[in-house]
Amino acid sequence: MAVAVVGDVQLAEDIAQQTFERACRHAQVYDPRRGSVPTWLAAIAHDLAIDAVCARKATPVDPADLENMMETVTSTPERQALSAEAAAELRRAVAALPRDQARALVMAGIYGMTAQQVADFEKIPLGTAKTRIRAAMGKLRASLASRQADHDD
Repeated sequence: MAVAVVGDVQLAEDIAQQTFERACRHAQVYDPRRGSVPTWLAAIAHDLAIDAVCARKATPVDPADLENMMETVTSTPERQALSAEAAAELRRAVAALPRDQARALVMAGIYGMTAQQVADFEKIPLGTAKTRIRAAMGKLRASLASRQADHDD
């Protein structure tokens, strides 16, 4: 179960170890009326795996690299799942955003950075980072919806 949640065999092995440690420490709270031992262990493993996923932090990106990455924002595995036309539309829509909004959007959306991490990285107030991300998402949605409506006509 841990491998399915975290996607990393080594981390899943650590989670399995922690599961048994936690079960030993808290054996007195096990209630057989609520489920079998394997079910109880699976629930502990699932909780620990979710905690491990939530604890992962985004890796900061060098600003010089970010400029190059923004040029190829859709050159990712996700691009293979999108049609070439949709990928081109997304690139055009992101490129049409104001540069500060596009940077914030890419850092949050592609690199999984939190608004606080974007603010720290860009050396701007947290509220400004949130506003940039929110504004960029709104403009991106509107742009893509407009283009979709144009294609439907």
